Amino acid sequence: MAVGLKIASKITSVPGIKLAVAKAGIKYNNKNDVTLIAINAEAHCAAVFTQNKFCAAPVIVAKKHLSEAQPKYLLINTGNANAGTGDDGIARAEKSCHALAELTGVSANSVLPFSTGVIGMTLPDDKIIAVLPAMVDALQENAWLDAASAIMTTDTMPKAYSKTLVLNGENIVITGIAKGAGMIKPNMATLLAYVATNANIEKPLLQMMLETVVKPSFNSITVDSDTSTNDACILIATGKATLSINNLESHTAQVFMDGLREVFIFLAQALVRDAEGATKFIAVRVEQGRSEEECREVAYTIAHSPLVKTAFFASDPNWGRVLAAVGRAPVDDLDVQAISIYLGDVCIVESGGRAASYTEEQGLEVMRQDDVAVKVVLGRGEASATIWTSDLSYEYVKINAEYRT
Repeated sequence: MAVGLKIASKITSVPGIKLAVAKAGIKYNNKNDVTLIAINAEAHCAAVFTQNKFCAAPVIVAKKHLSEAQPKYLLINTGNANAGTGDDGIARAEKSCHALAELTGVSANSVLPFSTGVIGMTLPDDKIIAVLPAMVDALQENAWLDAASAIMTTDTMPKAYSKTLVLNGENIVITGIAKGAGMIKPNMATLLAYVATNANIEKPLLQMMLETVVKPSFNSITVDSDTSTNDACILIATGKATLSINNLESHTAQVFMDGLREVFIFLAQALVRDAEGATKFIAVRVEQGRSEEECREVAYTIAHSPLVKTAFFASDPNWGRVLAAVGRAPVDDLDVQAISIYLGDVCIVESGGRAASYTEEQGLEVMRQDDVAVKVVLGRGEASATIWTSDLSYEYVKINAEYRT
């Protein structure tokens, strides 16, 4: 069960976006496994994709199409990643795009394909193509939660979030969905995420906005330190509102960016809260570093440690594991005498060893909580960073041992 996460009771539709879902039987016959997102003609799209060298066929095709035309449709399937499938995988992704294009009267390169699921399996493109006519007929504005469920793989619940801002007297909506529960240590975004707004924003600025908000959100989480072959994050500005944002310096732009960041951070944290087998949500914050990047290095070293993560699962305040992770982080010239480490508000390490005030009972009380904060104070600068992660449980091993069965 997801840690402290509830299914959204209401999601606000975005003018200019319509969605539909269908059961194609790609992996399971009783699950919606294909999602179609239709985008209005005036919209602009920005995207970031996985940097995994074995990027999936749909990533290759989506990148190519995005460079050639304005997207009109996003076609998403779950249950099959279409990764590690070579030229055949690319051909099948292209075939699905062409089928949708013929059905809707758009160019094939205005369709972006996305896939998630098992790597190395042949994509059953015929099953996807077979459900497209009904999906086109079923497109509607208020199907965001249906889409959030349909893109899930090992997720236990859909992730969706809406934020409405009043800017210049007008309602500006930002709504997003995301999926992902394992194979998460992003190198751009994480698995699949789709966010849209009705604001009017040109593509170059939209791309800049996306890259800005991805770093403190989807690029600040980890479940198991694995970067997927299929990661993609799309940001759409439909332009259906009269509000135009032309630069990042204005007060209006800053308020919008705060709202956009809120949506992205919620979705990113939701992925960690619903991580495979998770029982704990862990925020690792590193302060007083010389740079943000070295703070992130220390935080990720802690968050990736199997020994740290299993200790959290057991609610075992084995502070030596955290200390050891900090010490092996790839940061030069760390002065261990200057470093302090905290579990919640409890200081566990100072002056190179166990804090004099620390007791095992204090540590145990913090570790038993569902939401746990780890703070490391490096004592060498003014930079900081936060990384969110989960514990490592028996259930995580079981899920991934049986993933293809």
